Amino acid sequence: MSTRQLSRDLDGHPTEILVQTYVDRVFVLVTQLGKVGTLIQASLPDTTPLLPAPPPDPLYPNQVLPPPPPAIQLTPLFGSAPSEHTQTLHSLYAAQIATIVWLQEGFGSIGNRRRSVVVGLALKKSDDGGHDEGVTEREKVVFQGVMSSLQELLSRQ
Repeated sequence: MSTRQLSRDLDGHPTEILVQTYVDRVFVLVTQLGKVGTLIQASLPDTTPLLPAPPPDPLYPNQVLPPPPPAIQLTPLFGSAPSEHTQTLHSLYAAQIATIVWLQEGFGSIGNRRRSVVVGLALKKSDDGGHDEGVTEREKVVFQGVMSSLQELLSRQ
């Protein structure tokens, strides 16, 4: 088992990212609350190919992420989101984190055995009020910060 971790300030909140690799799974914890929070397992059939990230958009060069495959299976393991909005956001986090992990491990091509990725999420609630208008700016900033931090952490040897 190997463990890597990183701490970043995202939108004014200390954010810890921990990655532990096991023989059969990879565990990724993203917390701003110092606890595990909601656990979601992401899995994908070995026969489903993963697409690399698209070329960067000149207007947003740092916001390029690989697209999660439609065949990804998300299974809630522990805890539940307090709202439908948060549940959708957690699913987006789990799918994107798993896709980054699988591509970083080099299992993007068909036929390689992919480990399931278990994602723990404990993020501060947004103070932006209702979510009728969709994702808030704070949620976008934190999401992008988590994903770029995870990519950096996984690229370390």
